[in-house]
Amino acid sequence: MNSSDLPPPKAILYDWDNTLVDTWPVIHGAMNGLFRKMEMPEWTLAETRNRVRHSMRDSFPVMFGDRWEEARDIFYAEFEAIHMQALVAAPGAASFLHAVHTKGIPQAVISNKQGRFLRKEAAHLDWDVYFHALVGAGDAARDKPSPEPVSMALQGLRDAGGDLQPGPDIYFIGDSGVDMQIAHATGLTPILIHADPDLDGEYADCRPARIFGHLDALHAFLATDRSYI
Repeated sequence: MNSSDLPPPKAILYDWDNTLVDTWPVIHGAMNGLFRKMEMPEWTLAETRNRVRHSMRDSFPVMFGDRWEEARDIFYAEFEAIHMQALVAAPGAASFLHAVHTKGIPQAVISNKQGRFLRKEAAHLDWDVYFHALVGAGDAARDKPSPEPVSMALQGLRDAGGDLQPGPDIYFIGDSGVDMQIAHATGLTPILIHADPDLDGEYADCRPARIFGHLDALHAFLATDRSYI
């Protein structure tokens, strides 16, 4: 798809972490708390940003082998101790969600964060009113980038009264290659929020239709350049 051919969105699906909320400090702190207790080398923040992509049930067995369930429980304890007080909306996220909601465009979230944490954070920000579905890790049979979470989210939108089928008139907005992969796998329009993406690396096989450095830039494009919201 040429970026100039973006269709008006019938629905918008979002990633959560570091797309709508800034959670890298929380994830980084919880991972290093886990590593300390597992007596493993800690990561720098840059390493955390580069290495955290897939859901826990996909990544932890590779990282921790037979101890992955022990590592899971430690991570959840570390994460739950800090995530609410450190939760910060990404710049422009609140105004973007409100504008899309006001336009009557249905919205949903697909995240590789565990579903109970995802829904708790959305409620804490008073954003749950914006979403007809909040699909987290473990909610579907498989997690991103597998297509099952998209099917679950779209079913939630249909249950709310929308007649939606996967296609380019549904946007998937995210910050990582995993997000672009699931958009391509399900025929949605992939929109990347990233200040400096490595298009020949992480995104070589999952090119975004359009790239914006932040949500305010996407908001301006859809509202001013396209009059979609």
